[in-house]
Amino acid sequence: MTIRWEGVRGVLLDWAGTTVDHGSCGPAQVFHEIFAARGITVTAAQARGPMGRAKDEHIRMLLELPEVAEQWIGLYGRPATGDDVLRLYEEFLPLQKQVLASHSAVIPGVVTAIDRLRLAGLAIGSTTGYTRELMAIVEPLAAAQGYKPDACVCADQVPQGRPAPWMNLQAAQQLGVFPVSAWVAVDDTPVGIQAAKHAGMLAVGVSRTGNALGLSLEELERLSPAELGRKLAEAERQFLEAGADAVIASVADLPTLLLAG
Repeated sequence: MTIRWEGVRGVLLDWAGTTVDHGSCGPAQVFHEIFAARGITVTAAQARGPMGRAKDEHIRMLLELPEVAEQWIGLYGRPATGDDVLRLYEEFLPLQKQVLASHSAVIPGVVTAIDRLRLAGLAIGSTTGYTRELMAIVEPLAAAQGYKPDACVCADQVPQGRPAPWMNLQAAQQLGVFPVSAWVAVDDTPVGIQAAKHAGMLAVGVSRTGNALGLSLEELERLSPAELGRKLAEAERQFLEAGADAVIASVADLPTLLLAG
C-alpha cells in the first residue's frame, strides 16, 4: 500500500459531520434551542451558516444576521451585546453536553478508513469547534466505537478558531509531522477548508455526511437520487470555491483518494 498523494504524511480530521454525528445535527439543534428560548426564530440554514467556527463566534455571527438582529431589537429594544453572546454561550454549553450523548455515533466507514490510513503509515490528528469540556464527552464515546485519533485540538485551546490556522498547526506540532504541506485536512465546512489553506495544508471537503447537506443518515436515505445529486453538486461547488484540493462524499472514501494499492 503506497501513498498516492506524494509527500502526504498525516491526515487531520474534523469531528461533527466529518467523523461523528452524521449531518452535524447535534450543534444545529442546540443553536436553534437557545435562540428559541429567547423568543428568536433561527432557521435551520441560518443556524448552520457559521458551522465549523468556535461556538461563541458562531453565536455572535448569528446575532449579527439582519433577520436575527431585527428580532432581537424588537424584543429587547436594543442590539445584542458581547454580554448577550456570553450569556447565550453559557446556555449553549450545558445543552450541548446533554445532546452529545445521542449525537456522537461514528459515521459508517470511518473506522475502517482510518485503520487503512494508519496501516499506510499516516499520522491521524483532529481538530474541532467544540471545547475541550465538550470533547471530554465525545472522545470516549467515539473511542468505544473504534475511532481514536492520535491528537485532538479544540477551539478553546488556541487564540482563535477557524478560519485561523492555529488548531491545525498545533495538531501538526503535537504529532511532530512537518512540513505542514505534508498534512491533508479533512472537513465538512468551507471555513474548515479555509483554515487548512491558511495553515499551508492540503484540504479535502466532505459533502455527504456533514453540514453541507445537514441530514441524518435516515433523512439522507429519503432523498431522491436527483435531489441528492443536486445537493452534492452544490456542496462540492462551495468546497472548491473555499480552496479544497478535492471533495469526497465521506471519510470512508478517503483511502481511495489518498492510497494506491
